[in-house]
Parts: sequence; C-alpha cells; structure tokens
Amino acid sequence: MAAEKASPRLEDQWRDILSVHARTMCEIDRELHPHGLGASDFEVLDILVSSTSAAGADADAGSGSGSGSDAGSGRLEQCRVQNIADRVHLSQSALSRLIGRLEKDGLVERSVCREDRRGVWVALTRKGRDLHTEVRPLQRAALARMLTGSDSG
Repeated sequence: MAAEKASPRLEDQWRDILSVHARTMCEIDRELHPHGLGASDFEVLDILVSSTSAAGADADAGSGSGSGSDAGSGRLEQCRVQNIADRVHLSQSALSRLIGRLEKDGLVERSVCREDRRGVWVALTRKGRDLHTEVRPLQRAALARMLTGSDSG
C-alpha cells in the first residue's frame, strides 16, 4: 500500500528527471551543432579523453599502440567499444554508427584488439582531441545553465 501512495510521486520525479535530461541534451546539441557535433558525439570524445589517465595507469599504452596507425599520438586516449557502451545511453548499433561517423570525420580511429580479435579499440585522434578541447567549455556551460541555473563552466 505504501508503494501505491508513493507511486505518483515517484512517477512525477521520474518524469522530471527525463524532462531535465531531454532539455539538457537539446541545449548541448544546439551549442555543439555549429562545430559538427551532437551531445552523444561529445560524450564519446569526453569518455576517450577521460580514459587517458586510466590508459596510462594500465599497461595499455604499450600493448594498445601497436595496431599500426598514427605513431601513437592519440593512442593513450583509447578505450574498448564495450567500455564506452557501458557509459553512454545508446544501443550497441547506435554507438557503432556514431563511432563510424566520428571516424569518417577523422576524430577517432578504430582498431582490432590484438589479444581478443572480437574486441575493438577506439582511439582519439589529434583532430578529435583539439575539437574536444575547443567545445568542452560550451558543453560545460550548457550543463551549468541547465542543471544549476548558472552560466559558469
């Protein structure tokens, strides 16, 4: 019975969360559109940037850079597709298409994991890192506006 009474309140809270999420994603999309990115595109780039310290802490820098591309300039900023999928709210197929678009635009590159040929690595390119650095303040300012009501990022 307590659940019955709480239900409308929980539903209202849930709808509020969904509403804030939708408005925030739209605002980020608006801010990043002139730079050729959407909110989900940025999220993948941001995850790759944040994986830099983790990749450096792991031994991935040594084992992951031997896939034959780009002499390693962005190789520390790589992540397995499955690890990205665990952190974004996209289906596997939507994430795969998104990564394909980012790759076509020269922002990331994909390679097969040597140790497990079923695994795929995604690495940030220099162009991807530069674009992330350029638009990060826009994304953070949009978050601040939408989530705290301020414009400081």
